[in-house]
Amino acid sequence: MYAEFDDTLVTGDEMIDSQHRELIGKINDLLRSCEENANLRAAVQMLNYLADYTEFHFGEEEKLQEKIGYPGIAEHKAKHEELRKTVEELHGMLEDQEGPTPEFVEQVNKNVTEWLYYHIKTFDRSVAEYKFMRENGDRL
Repeated sequence: MYAEFDDTLVTGDEMIDSQHRELIGKINDLLRSCEENANLRAAVQMLNYLADYTEFHFGEEEKLQEKIGYPGIAEHKAKHEELRKTVEELHGMLEDQEGPTPEFVEQVNKNVTEWLYYHIKTFDRSVAEYKFMRENGDRL
């Protein structure tokens, strides 16, 4: 099962939404690699691409939150740290199992895809709404 960027994941912030589309694409690249290659090297490489893009995206989101004075930034950063730990655990799982097993794919879906969906719909949407309110407060 692949991840999908649909209307329920739109925050209304163009930068955040385009990066979420890219992030979901990276998750799907990892899942596709597990299906097609099922070898350790390919899976590690795709997981590294996902981890690198996640770091870039989290950095961009956190810079935006600092710029707009978002009051929930500390909690948001803590949530980002959760996913970083999950990706580390997935690396360990790949090494221990010597490649992407069905259990590994299940963990990616549960601990990355589902986490991301929830995070976007709650935490990231809150940031986008706060930014919109700050930029348009005089018009509301």
